[in-house]
Amino acid sequence: MNKVTAAITAVGGYVPDFVLSNKLLETMVDTNDEWILTRTGISERRLLKESGKGTSYLAIKAAQDLLEKSKIDPKEIDLVILATTTPDMPVASTAVFVATQIGAVNAFAYDLQAACSGFLFGMSTAAAYIESGRYKKVLLIGADKMSSIIDYTDRATCIIFGDGAGAVLFEPNYEGLGIQDEILRSDGIGREYLKIDAGGSILPASKETVENGLHYVFQDGKTVYKYAVSGMADVSEKIMRRNNLSNNDVNWLIAHQANKRIIDATASRMELDQNKVLINIHKYGNTTSATLPLLLFDFEKKFKKGDNLVFAAFGGGFTWGSIYLKWAY
Repeated sequence: MNKVTAAITAVGGYVPDFVLSNKLLETMVDTNDEWILTRTGISERRLLKESGKGTSYLAIKAAQDLLEKSKIDPKEIDLVILATTTPDMPVASTAVFVATQIGAVNAFAYDLQAACSGFLFGMSTAAAYIESGRYKKVLLIGADKMSSIIDYTDRATCIIFGDGAGAVLFEPNYEGLGIQDEILRSDGIGREYLKIDAGGSILPASKETVENGLHYVFQDGKTVYKYAVSGMADVSEKIMRRNNLSNNDVNWLIAHQANKRIIDATASRMELDQNKVLINIHKYGNTTSATLPLLLFDFEKKFKKGDNLVFAAFGGGFTWGSIYLKWAY
């Protein structure tokens, strides 16, 4: 029997209906469409505006889309992993609720938090479960309701983030397809540059933390940009070199959609033609854990069996990495 590898066999996605355009942001903060587009590549982003709906709603919708398209019985799913930075609530796992709501009654489930690298790290985790031989179907979801932690008077962050979710199913493959290699990294030096100060065990919620806006995302944009450019480019180039991949061998770059300049810098280091670089940041902004699966969702029809995909991401913490995957269908 050939070696077992973990392959993506189905994809789903969901974004909310409400569109927050750059033009609308101009009425909210001191910014303009040209400034945002030039520096980030973002034209609009989607927000989940309905009261009482959180990240689980986005995740359920993406999972249901996958199940409906693939005709898979949710009872066959062994594990549900939810990569998210914005769980519905502390303590109670959002993944557990999602699994129950989609009918994955035989699965165990848990949340995974690695900021914008969450889905990438989740791919590694899902692959390990599949390759162990113990599990046959692992549902990995990346979902974030970033609008729940953004201060819409802070022009440094409110122009960047949006809400969305994407889902993929991992199953065993015996043809040598699926995940081939990974390089995953983290460094606590980034802890102070991209964070939420309050709401954790160091600084629990209080009247003062709310009044001082300490439950919103803070980002030192210049520092994060510097680390992200070098981090994503380094690991993407290294994974190509380690697997003897030329720029001609790579069919698609699946890069975290945080800033188009970071994506361009990564593609440049890989010496990739622009037509191999998948982009949807202009439509959704940075959906954190959802950017990578939403790229798969948007461009699924472009992929052919055996295509070489290089994934790359960078997130708070800092966390970053690259995964090399062969498309399985």
